Amino acid sequence: MNDTTAALRVDAERLRARFDALAAIGATGDGGVHRPALGQDHLRARQWFLDEGRAIGLDTHVDGAGNHSATLACGQAGAPALLLGSHLDSVRHGGRFDGALGVLAALEALQVVKEAGLELDTNLEAIDFTDEEGTHLGFLGSLAVTGALTADELGRPGSGVEVFQAALAGAELTDTSILSAARDPKTIAGYLELHIEQGNRLNAAVADIGVVTGIVGLRRQKVTYIGRADHAGTISMTDRLDAGQGAAGLMLAARGMVMTAFPDSVVNIGVIAFEPGAMNVVPERACLTLEFRAPVAEDLERLGVVLKSLVRAEAKSRNLEAEVEEVDGIQPVQLDQRAQGALAGAATRIGLKQIAMPSGAGHDAQAMARICPAGMIFVPSAGGFSHSAREFTEWDDCVNGANVLLQAAVGGL
Repeated sequence: MNDTTAALRVDAERLRARFDALAAIGATGDGGVHRPALGQDHLRARQWFLDEGRAIGLDTHVDGAGNHSATLACGQAGAPALLLGSHLDSVRHGGRFDGALGVLAALEALQVVKEAGLELDTNLEAIDFTDEEGTHLGFLGSLAVTGALTADELGRPGSGVEVFQAALAGAELTDTSILSAARDPKTIAGYLELHIEQGNRLNAAVADIGVVTGIVGLRRQKVTYIGRADHAGTISMTDRLDAGQGAAGLMLAARGMVMTAFPDSVVNIGVIAFEPGAMNVVPERACLTLEFRAPVAEDLERLGVVLKSLVRAEAKSRNLEAEVEEVDGIQPVQLDQRAQGALAGAATRIGLKQIAMPSGAGHDAQAMARICPAGMIFVPSAGGFSHSAREFTEWDDCVNGANVLLQAAVGGL
């Protein structure tokens, strides 16, 4: 790397202008964004991304899984592509930075390289993956690229088959097109992702950059408790077959069990619905989504077995029936040593304080690690807040992360 290349930096004002423009799509009144995957605002954001890429002279492409890409041919003919990116979908009523910062930094990196007229060992591709957050099927886009997604998994989305198929139709996607999106690993040189930390470790260490060493695995299960609907005023407390009590018992039991037996793991029940859903009717059905994460594959498997046992135990103690359906999941991964070195080296050249750290959240990088060298960098999250409108990262930290991404991209893996 020569001095000119080492001195390359992103245009902070241009990056900020794009960030603000994107944040206006699906904006909520409290400063967050609401862009669930394949919803109208998500589709608008993705079209905006393609328009921005075309406006700066990049080629654009949408694959069969709906992944949106802007590409720069800066390598020799037939050279593989180094992918930079993240995702533009959000959780319901989420924050402006999660995923979006990584996509915008990737786009900015390609523009800087194009303007500098650099010739690299690889071509560059800024990519926005489909449904990283799991509105329908977690990591749908990145898993499709790796060829790891199956027809069976597409048949049991977390949002329900009818909802999922309607969303696919609205985005002009099909199960068949998704399964056709797999790429030849020989065409991909690697994948690098910039993301906010979504926690407090960088703040505690007073560090600018986190070089991610590995990513936890996660699994999701749909649990249904089945009891009996009764009049809420006339049936005694002892005679009720209340499905809601099964859900409540599971929430408490799962928390206690994980904290005691799996201290490095977490469990969450973030979606729950009662049927028939009336104030004066004892719930006949309680449907909930159980998500759990672990840093080691063996712990993830054992945790799944223990949680299923808890589901059944809660049902038995309340004379309920219980059903458990596996929704989706992804295994823990260790990220590529060369990618970690490239990112750490870039941070060092820029003069940023860095630490090595694992990720407690899932990211597209762990899917891409199946087929190519994958690496991630974190920038600090103010207060550790994420997946809410309170999510915030200081702009200097955003620019630092974008510059590390740029420098790693031009330096190569």
